[in-house]
Amino acid sequence: MNYFRIFLAGVVGTIVYFLVGGLVFGKLIAKYYAPYPGVYRPIEMVKEHIPIGLTSTFLAVLLLAAIYAVGYKGDFGVREGFRFGVLVGIFFACAVVGDEYVTLNIGRELAIAMAIGRVIGWVVVGTTIGLVYKPKVISA
Repeated sequence: MNYFRIFLAGVVGTIVYFLVGGLVFGKLIAKYYAPYPGVYRPIEMVKEHIPIGLTSTFLAVLLLAAIYAVGYKGDFGVREGFRFGVLVGIFFACAVVGDEYVTLNIGRELAIAMAIGRVIGWVVVGTTIGLVYKPKVISA
């Protein structure tokens, strides 16, 4: 495993996560959150918690980059990263959004939009990890 490239994939993947998340959740599907002000924090309170979000997201993406490296099969980075992102996206849509739909008082439209957004976001992050991660070359 190439630990420097895992770290680099974690950093770049985190940046991409927030860029895609800002676009998808902050712009494209933001209207679906509006009917639930009692469920989600107002933007002012969200800003107060940004350090926790940045740190936890970086650690999550770093761990995903490590998982990717462990399972790396040597295929072309974009293709393998895309497949990895699809699996991670479906996992998050089922495990996180499915659970939130059950436990939070949110509507079906928001849950569906969130699930689609998660899949799209993690596909992009997984593809990014695939582009950035390269195994160590061992000379003969």
